[in-house]
Amino acid sequence: MIEIQNLTKSFGNKVALRNVSFTAEDGKVTGFLGPNGAGKSTTMRAVLGLIRPDSGQAFIDGRPYVENPSPMTAVGAVLDAKSAHKGRSAYAHLKALAATHGIPTRRVDEVIALTGLESVKKRKAGAYSLGMSQRLSIAAALLGDPHNLILDEPVNGLDPEGVKWVRELCRFYAGQGRAVLLSSHLMSEVAQTADNLVIIGQGNILANITVEQFINEHSSHALRVVTPNPDLLRAIFAHASEVQIQPDALRAGEPEDGIAVRITGADLKATAQVFAQAQLVVYSMTQEHASLEDAYMTLTHSQVQYVTREVPGQAPVQYGNSIRQNQNNNVSPLTQTEGKDSR
Repeated sequence: MIEIQNLTKSFGNKVALRNVSFTAEDGKVTGFLGPNGAGKSTTMRAVLGLIRPDSGQAFIDGRPYVENPSPMTAVGAVLDAKSAHKGRSAYAHLKALAATHGIPTRRVDEVIALTGLESVKKRKAGAYSLGMSQRLSIAAALLGDPHNLILDEPVNGLDPEGVKWVRELCRFYAGQGRAVLLSSHLMSEVAQTADNLVIIGQGNILANITVEQFINEHSSHALRVVTPNPDLLRAIFAHASEVQIQPDALRAGEPEDGIAVRITGADLKATAQVFAQAQLVVYSMTQEHASLEDAYMTLTHSQVQYVTREVPGQAPVQYGNSIRQNQNNNVSPLTQTEGKDSR
């Protein structure tokens, strides 16, 4: 278990962490999310004793990391994919780490095989690609068969097979009753991997919740309807001030005489009954839920440190009740809504 209690840290006039508190539980994958500069890496480094906080404390299985007699068996960490000495081979790097804890050489061979580095284990780390370096850093984290994992962007540079493997690794470790703290910018992977979410912005904890609860609380739901009679559809909701109707683009295979819209603020069953009573012809009607990415953007769009401008001609993105319009203003602000993520 990884426990973080009221961590506060400043670098000069810059406050990086403000009373950050949360727990990465045993048997769970905790997704640690936040914009660039939010404080994720600072938090992880403070947990591992690489940064001394101004106040607060962190515990690995009930004790500070620096007081653990066997740190590699307590926690395995991936913080920097390029941390291995460039002049050493992967095998030499892992064997040197193993020697510090009396870990047998056979374990070095096991993690090399587990991470897919057998064919390049004699190659110097300086010649590794980012993906290969990431695999080597994961191998080092697993070397002590630790009870806890702290992974900061572990899929950076990995190919799709590697990304899937990291996901399965996290679920496997959690399934064994271990704690996994996972930082990633790939929302789809976090949605499929994590049990709980901790979201940080500008050094403050914004949410500490399960994935399902977070999506339900911070995302909008919509009905997508395709009909040849949009005027009748709009007339049905003419006096329903809580209902909003936005145009949407037709998809492949949908009737060319149909008009697609997205409806928010309306119940699926009640809407279907009203359509039937009004004899509205409907080619299709589906209920769509926002993804983890949509919910995350809704919560954090005001917390980003590095603000970008819209790409000309691209669809606007809806963040909760606010809409960032593009220059054309001809695309529905709800077109970013996707099917509900499931694990």
